[in-house]
Amino acid sequence: MKPTHRTIALIVLLLAGCTAQPPAQPAQKNPNYSPLILISFDGYRADYIDRGLSPTLAGLAKDGVRAQAMRSAFPTLTFPNHYTIVTGLYPDHHGIVNNRMVDPVSGKRFVYIDAKTIEDPAWWGSEPLWVSVERQGMHAATMFWPGSDVAIGNVRPEHWLPFDSKMSPAARVDQILAWFDLPLSDQPDFVTLYFEQVDHAAHSYSPESKEVDAALGEVDAALGRLIEGLKQRGIYEAANLVIVSDHGGTASGPDKVVVIDDFVKVADIDVVNTGVLAGFAAKPGHEAAVERAVLQPHDHMRCWRKTEVPARLHYGTNARVPPLLCLADDGWQIFTREFMNRPNRRISVGEHGYDNDDPKMRALFVAHGPAFKRGLVVPEFDNVDIYPLLTHVLHIKPQPNDGNYAEVKSMLIAP
Repeated sequence: MKPTHRTIALIVLLLAGCTAQPPAQPAQKNPNYSPLILISFDGYRADYIDRGLSPTLAGLAKDGVRAQAMRSAFPTLTFPNHYTIVTGLYPDHHGIVNNRMVDPVSGKRFVYIDAKTIEDPAWWGSEPLWVSVERQGMHAATMFWPGSDVAIGNVRPEHWLPFDSKMSPAARVDQILAWFDLPLSDQPDFVTLYFEQVDHAAHSYSPESKEVDAALGEVDAALGRLIEGLKQRGIYEAANLVIVSDHGGTASGPDKVVVIDDFVKVADIDVVNTGVLAGFAAKPGHEAAVERAVLQPHDHMRCWRKTEVPARLHYGTNARVPPLLCLADDGWQIFTREFMNRPNRRISVGEHGYDNDDPKMRALFVAHGPAFKRGLVVPEFDNVDIYPLLTHVLHIKPQPNDGNYAEVKSMLIAP
């Protein structure tokens, strides 16, 4: 049937009435909503901020809380320290004692760049922050962090992605902002954000290189993108940002190598680790001879039985720590002759993992947001102390930990 003029007019009026309605308003923010965003710039040495290449970070530091430096846990490596930050435990206590390790009971090997070896929850001791957040009725989201893509205690963050080094810093930020676009009831209370660009540049080109300078600018731009996105969503003033690194870095290279074969018969030992911190286990029947060879004085490194590692390093009680350890001096590394003779061997010109008393291993700490004081500079503190600080900001019950809240509570407006 052909519509009449009256019918057409009625339809036009109805449509006009529909379009005249005001657009749907965004859901009102909960006035008590104050997310905590934990950001890691892997390998960002404490003094990098003074290069003038991190204006966004420097602005947060000036307006919030900045530590003169933060002391990393030993060994000053990526996986042990990232897991220390989110558990408040020294590596000896949470079990990630190295980037590469062997479990003496199961015989399994952990290799930090091999997803198949790290996805076993048995490696990951204690309960990281994102698990506690989920178990205590809040929402967690992790944009990469060592351990965050593992079902620890059968729990994962509500939102997470498997690590992908090809995902750009900008894309990582955009994913976090997308999580903040979820309905209010699903928005995350705790978020992690991880950038490895500075660390990779230091390994490949040395800490003093122009490539590291470029990486500093890249991650600072990503931080600026995050802040702008939070402002657009009306979240920035309510958000607490804690920006950290896991360790610093120092110049190294193939001209600074101790060859293991020069001081012990390699056939008599199992080489568990090489690099900055080398670990050995004597084969049965060779214990006495191997100990004599390893524990004598050496140029460019110090060696100990695991039971005699200096107490200040909080290291050596875990079963995954090899019986004998050698720690290279600043800039030096320890390898076998077999490795040195490989035609495709690669030795970094920038390294970390050294004594955590070495100023070049010092890490970054900056905090900004409504929970933190303004314009405060605090003395150096240990990174195990971050955990009780974060649990206070999140208002969650902490797990047993090695941190000391008294060392960090002065940063908070309402400790």
